[in-house]
Amino acid sequence: MFVILLDYIKPLSEVDAFAAEHREFLERYYASGHFLVSGRKEPRTGGVIIATGRAKAEIEEIIRHDPFHQEGIARYEIVEFRPTMSAPALADFKI
Repeated sequence: MFVILLDYIKPLSEVDAFAAEHREFLERYYASGHFLVSGRKEPRTGGVIIATGRAKAEIEEIIRHDPFHQEGIARYEIVEFRPTMSAPALADFKI
């Protein structure tokens, strides 16, 4: 699994200008099963995506399709981790 951390490097006016396209990007990868949960940071300085994939290179390729990446709006950090425990509410979740 992966935690994708986005940090905005452009003003919020530019973030807002591409927000609809970014949501379409998110929806596409939710539909493919890659994205599990996402949301913006508070304060609004970026966002977080929890994702699943075979390799970090696969996640890097997915990020290349994000309009925030294509327009230079956000910087990305991809953290790979191997879940070993989870809350009971996630017991049926298959990794």
